[in-house]
Amino acid sequence: MKVDSMMPAVISSAFMRAVRRPLVGLLLGLVLVATPAALASGGGGLHAANISLNNTGSLQNGAKLYFNYCSGCHALNFMRYARIAEDLGLSEDQVTKNFMFTKAKFGETIHANINPSDAAEWFGKAPPDLSLEVRARGADWVYTYLKSFYLDPSRPIGWNNTLFPNASMPNPLWELQGLQTATFKPGQNGAEHAFEKFDLRQPGSETPAEFEETVRDLTAFLQYVSEPAALQRKSIGIWVLLYLGVFTFLAWMLKNEYWKDVH
Repeated sequence: MKVDSMMPAVISSAFMRAVRRPLVGLLLGLVLVATPAALASGGGGLHAANISLNNTGSLQNGAKLYFNYCSGCHALNFMRYARIAEDLGLSEDQVTKNFMFTKAKFGETIHANINPSDAAEWFGKAPPDLSLEVRARGADWVYTYLKSFYLDPSRPIGWNNTLFPNASMPNPLWELQGLQTATFKPGQNGAEHAFEKFDLRQPGSETPAEFEETVRDLTAFLQYVSEPAALQRKSIGIWVLLYLGVFTFLAWMLKNEYWKDVH
């Protein structure tokens, strides 16, 4: 009787152990999926980048923007000029004339134009390498960050950023975007002031819509740099899926052939 009375408890315990891990995994997956969605919808102030690595023109323009506005301070130490030319359909001559502003060679990795010791003295520390920036923070974060600079006379460099407060770099794209200020509303219950809106005080060389595309192209290029193999992986993935489809069909026909006499 004692054994029989213990059986429901043992079965219940075994059942809970069997379902506990899948339930925890499911809940964790829901959190990971919901968090970016909440941030993109405004909870964390992120805007959806909506980039496409299949748009070669966008990646080429993003490369041009990086080398003209970012490479002075930021390196891409895990990327080579030759790899960019190969992946983005550019010739060695095009890359050499438009992207190589240092004495680097075509097969070398991409270093910043600025001397690291000078950068550390001027900015407090050397600007970070951007090779893995999108993988670390996400494309939406980088996209929003580049659009969120505003004039702030209280800062030593005269700039601030709503997404990354007290950033130690100025707006690298101010000539394109223009000069904007930020309006904040008082926080509730003693909380810090919350960002409300931007006001464009001086237009740049691009319209707001054009600047959106500019930032999207630059973000797309940094997304590509963070994982160059993604371009090849996606193209190969189509053939892999086709192979699996054909293999599954042949396996199904073979199974029917083997089992037709069993029934």
